[in-house]
Amino acid sequence: MLVFVTVGSTRFDALAQAAVSERVLDALHKKGYKRIVIQRGNSDFRREAGSNGEDLVVFEKNGLEVETWKFKSSVQSEVERADLVVSHAGAGTILDALRQGKRMIVVPNPTLLDDHQGELSSRLEALGYLTASTVDNLAATISAFDPSKLIPFPPFDGSRFRRLIDQEMGYNVNPS
Repeated sequence: MLVFVTVGSTRFDALAQAAVSERVLDALHKKGYKRIVIQRGNSDFRREAGSNGEDLVVFEKNGLEVETWKFKSSVQSEVERADLVVSHAGAGTILDALRQGKRMIVVPNPTLLDDHQGELSSRLEALGYLTASTVDNLAATISAFDPSKLIPFPPFDGSRFRRLIDQEMGYNVNPS
């Protein structure tokens, strides 16, 4: 089974480093995961053997094959292949993964403006679509994670936005 971890386009050193920590890798291994792919962005990424500064780093640790890289033009294929997505709490990443029916654990980056990621992740967790965690609790969250308790995210309906705008503008809206 495959886990995809993404920190997004900003730095999120804590998540990038936690993803390869003994505790997190042990929790994933106990859940049956064999491979972890980490999009680390510009995050500071260090490991015991040292990093040679290359974009792609592949190694094995705690029974998992670990692949990590900075950026790709799209992470769509990584999300599609993943059995579990562990992500920063960016709205675009969350919506992309949930619309693909992916099981998700999100970790808000508290260093970003007004903790907007925390607000979004808390609300989506309350609705039952995903599980939210902190960096410090990520291993415990993975250990306790039960995807059967998640509610499938509703499919996209572009007409809803049009109806809201029409209603707000006072147009006579016929629900056809």
